[in-house]
Amino acid sequence: MSAPVRVRYAPSPTGNPHIGNIRTAMFNWLFARRNGGQFVVRVEDTDQGRITEGAVDHILDGLEWLGIDWDEGPRVGGPYGPYFQSERLERYHAAAESLIASGNAYRCYCSPERVAELRKEQARNKQRQGYDSHCRHLSDAERQIKEAEGATSVLRFAMPQTGATSVEDSIRGHVEWQNDLTDDFVLVKSDGFPTYHMAVVVDDHAMDISHVLRAEEWLPSTPRHVQLYRALGIDMPTFGHLPMILGSDRAKLSKRHGATSLMEYRDDGFLPEALINFMALLGWSLDGETEVMTPDTIRDNFTLERVGKPAAIFDLDKLQWMNGVYIRQTEIDELADRILPFLEQEYPARLLPIDRDYLLRIVPLVQERLKTLADAPDMLSYFFEETLEYDPASLIQRGMDSPGTHAAIARARADLASVPLAEFDHENLENILRTAGQDLELSGRQFFGALRTAITGRTATPPLFEMMEVMGPGRVLQRLEAAAEKVSAL
Repeated sequence: MSAPVRVRYAPSPTGNPHIGNIRTAMFNWLFARRNGGQFVVRVEDTDQGRITEGAVDHILDGLEWLGIDWDEGPRVGGPYGPYFQSERLERYHAAAESLIASGNAYRCYCSPERVAELRKEQARNKQRQGYDSHCRHLSDAERQIKEAEGATSVLRFAMPQTGATSVEDSIRGHVEWQNDLTDDFVLVKSDGFPTYHMAVVVDDHAMDISHVLRAEEWLPSTPRHVQLYRALGIDMPTFGHLPMILGSDRAKLSKRHGATSLMEYRDDGFLPEALINFMALLGWSLDGETEVMTPDTIRDNFTLERVGKPAAIFDLDKLQWMNGVYIRQTEIDELADRILPFLEQEYPARLLPIDRDYLLRIVPLVQERLKTLADAPDMLSYFFEETLEYDPASLIQRGMDSPGTHAAIARARADLASVPLAEFDHENLENILRTAGQDLELSGRQFFGALRTAITGRTATPPLFEMMEVMGPGRVLQRLEAAAEKVSAL
């Protein structure tokens, strides 16, 4: 590519970042990194009424959590600042005056009520909805009267009313729109703030943005932007519109398809590298077959040619599967560190602080079973609780009764009580307990099922003997004693 690649992610601070919005940011970042270019973050905060307190920090924190770094923007600065549109109003006003002087824009004095009623009438008549260019045809005298009266106005763009507007989209190819289907849209609102259409064109030019990669939902706005570039006499960037993201039922992605906010995925225990991998496949592919890839592999191979046009399907089950793959590939030390905050958040004060050395011994036992980090507090709780809550009847296995179960647990406790600490390892424990089970004429399912419930309060756990080794003789013997008391009371 001849010109330096400069792309931008331009979120509106109206809430927590949506997964589709973050996918757009990631594709821009990947494109910049793949081509040795610059990735810019610019906050589009001109819609003052919709700004949510703390939203900018949520957006930036989310990017940092994913490992998406930016070369210019909030927190880092840069030569094209400021990077908040609300601080760039002079540029938009200068562009507005230029458009008025060239006859490409005009002041519209129509009240919001008139515009709303116009749209209702168009809907009743099954007509295309849009502004009817009423104020475009006012005479100079009529405009002077409106101004003298102090009438509130907005600035509208004078859209060409004949011909067509076309663009060569880097993802969709040639796209064309008939000009008479696009109304005279607002450039500057009555409060003096620009609309998205005005601000995005002025800023993309001022910041030397080379490629505008954005969601497909912005495709209908492209003819407006193309005409604005032409009216302002400035060069256009290359456009590329990314495929939509749909739920598994092919409906628009919503809460019912799973969490949609990036920070929800973080709080739900997903790994950032798994989410990067998953989002990359929402519209892009390496070779049509490979699914699990490191962020480095994705970045080194990302091209727009491999971005598809069809809608991408969001599959929460696939994300959970992929997250499990990444968890299983994570080193034990790192996985323990990632699990620790979830334990500290969920566990009561009596279980804190968590013994990290103990946790390091537990993690290998559950690593294969974890789908998300948020599964860990429940899955690991019996390793930490002093007493277990469970139905004593669950100790009694099929084909056994209360006295027999009590005898089995008592025998196990007696045999294990004599095992020296240095020999309390899973191989020795298995040999001792298998011998005890044979003496009691119990099957492995019966004997070990009763012991599993007694030691964990659960019927499904990691391997019993490895688990007992990690828990240690003190915790194991205490729980067997408590279980014997529970079953004897039945």
